[in-house]
Amino acid sequence: MLIHPGGPFWAKKDEGAWSIPKGEFEAGEDPLEAARRELEEETGLAAKGDFLPLSALRQPGGKLVHAWAIEGDFDVKNLKSNTFSLEWPPGSGRPKEFPEVDRACWFSLEEARRKILKGQEPFLSEIEQKLGHGNGS
Repeated sequence: MLIHPGGPFWAKKDEGAWSIPKGEFEAGEDPLEAARRELEEETGLAAKGDFLPLSALRQPGGKLVHAWAIEGDFDVKNLKSNTFSLEWPPGSGRPKEFPEVDRACWFSLEEARRKILKGQEPFLSEIEQKLGHGNGS
């Protein structure tokens, strides 16, 4: 499952715009617990089960992203995201609330490779390799 960022900057972007659920974690905070918290904040899903650790990836902007894979059955129609405030339109002086995530979707590996941010594509390859799916779908 991938998520699409909310807000006006991402509204008309699709291929290369989707992401894994992610966020910041504080010094001393367990990265897996932070990932679980961020998943719940961004989707409403409280994931339980066996988490498969993936290699951390440095993103093009320099941020180091830690990730895990987990088998799940989340109905994306139940997406419930937290929100953020942004002055919109720019220069208006009026803050507007936007969902941090405006949609979530399940994709095949092939389609996910087209949808995901390029800096996160190695997560998909690692999941495929660890699960023994070498056919690219």
